[in-house]
Amino acid sequence: MSSVGKIEKKVGSRFLSYYEMEAVHRDGSISPYYMVSRNPNPDSLKAVTHKNAPDGVVIYGLYQDKVVLVRQYRYPIGGFVYEFPAGLVEPGEDMEAAAIRELYEETGLTLHPIPCGSYGRPFFTTVGMTDESCGTVFGSCEGTPTSRHQEATEEIQVVLADKEECRRILKEEQLSIMCAYMLMHFVASSGDPFRFLKSI
Repeated sequence: MSSVGKIEKKVGSRFLSYYEMEAVHRDGSISPYYMVSRNPNPDSLKAVTHKNAPDGVVIYGLYQDKVVLVRQYRYPIGGFVYEFPAGLVEPGEDMEAAAIRELYEETGLTLHPIPCGSYGRPFFTTVGMTDESCGTVFGSCEGTPTSRHQEATEEIQVVLADKEECRRILKEEQLSIMCAYMLMHFVASSGDPFRFLKSI
């Protein structure tokens, strides 16, 4: 069975660390494997702890009959991408508190979370290169959209999109894959858009 051997941290910053792992293959051979993580030291990597604590939170919020999105400049692609509001979970903070804080910081809106059972547990993002996992918090939103609470390093536009606009975004714009999948679900839904949360 494949496994992980020695892990060495190569470099780190406040938000991300770069690691070299020994990838032990099922035939016993070993090769280097490189990954990044939100965790600052090798002992806290999920490959070591086997605990899936959320690094971040994604907010699926509805504003009346519209979904709350952000259009954000992302340096790795050198342009704007549509996403759900999201952010890191701070030490000692639960996902709902992080979601309420992040939504307000990015959009100026107030989030009222709703119970979502196991749909709210953390899931992995891009497991080929990182052990990062994010949970999703669902809820309704109220207030007046604004960008005045954003950090100076952020360039985020608040978007309140109805189903027609979501269809256009899916056809024409750059999106994160998590956002794309949930928008597909949103445009295909009828009645209560949170009804699927009650099925598990």
